[in-house]
Parts: sequence; C-alpha cells; structure tokens
Amino acid sequence: MEMTHISKGEATVKVIDMNGRRNISGERVRQLRTKKRLSQSALAAKVQTQGVILEQDVISRIESGERMVQDYELWAMAEVLGVTTGELLEAEKK
Repeated sequence: MEMTHISKGEATVKVIDMNGRRNISGERVRQLRTKKRLSQSALAAKVQTQGVILEQDVISRIESGERMVQDYELWAMAEVLGVTTGELLEAEKK
C-alpha cells in the first residue's frame, strides 16, 4: 500500500494506492456485472434507484481501479448485484 498527497487548490488530499489501484472492489464489481449481463450504464441506473447517483463513467473508473469507492456506493452496488458488501471486497475470483 502506498500513500501520496495531492494538492488541490488549498486542500491536500491523501491518495491510497493498492498495487496501482484505488479500490479493491472494482474488479469484483466488473465480474458480477458482466455475469448478470448488465452494461455499465444499466448498473449505474439501477444503483440510482437505491438513491446513490453514479453515472456510467464513474462505474468505469471504479471497475478500472482509478476511483476510490465510498461505503454507501459499495452498499448500493452490492444491493443491485445481489451480493453482500463483503463479497465485493473478496479477492478476485478466477
């Protein structure tokens, strides 16, 4: 795990990096989404029905590991994908 600090205007933001990724759930989200034959846009729309606003581009960035995931976002994606948040945090399934 690597931690860096990025300055954004007057604020400094900590960025935690796990082997080149900013989350550990993105690959699992992608696996489950494709297993359910959902597009990224369809997943985003279903997540929005849970009250969490995520767009297709955000789903893409989460899956690629470019974006950190908030706990409430993880919960909403788990609800839509029919799994627990713990299952989204499990190691990659082959």
